Amino acid sequence: MKVIFACVHNAGRSQMAAAFFNRFADSERALALSAGTAPGDSVHACVLKSMQAVGLDLSSARPQLLTEELAKNADMLITMGCAENCPHVPGLKRDDWPLPDPKDKSEEEVSLIRDEIKERVLALLKRYDLLKVNVSAV
Repeated sequence: MKVIFACVHNAGRSQMAAAFFNRFADSERALALSAGTAPGDSVHACVLKSMQAVGLDLSSARPQLLTEELAKNADMLITMGCAENCPHVPGLKRDDWPLPDPKDKSEEEVSLIRDEIKERVLALLKRYDLLKVNVSAV
């Protein structure tokens, strides 16, 4: 299963979701990518710090544009609360997770957003039976 997590700037929520998905998913059966409709220059510093706190290093992650090529062979598009600015890719199963943008939020608020994303990702993986056999908590 190929899942694309998308938000407008691909600098926060979608980066966190893809990182958690790829950490917890059975890599032989599932892969996540993240992208945006108007990618920023870099992942938000607050997101880098928050993910580092749970052992996930996003320092090499770069925002990228959601293109037809990127979406090719994808099964699902999960948008991240971007309302009317959310991308649409015809033919993909779609869900929207109404989450606030972590940009300019306090460290505590970013941690709460991060933790909610983690729980949503774990629930998604469980729903499709894609969890790794031996998942160690992050």
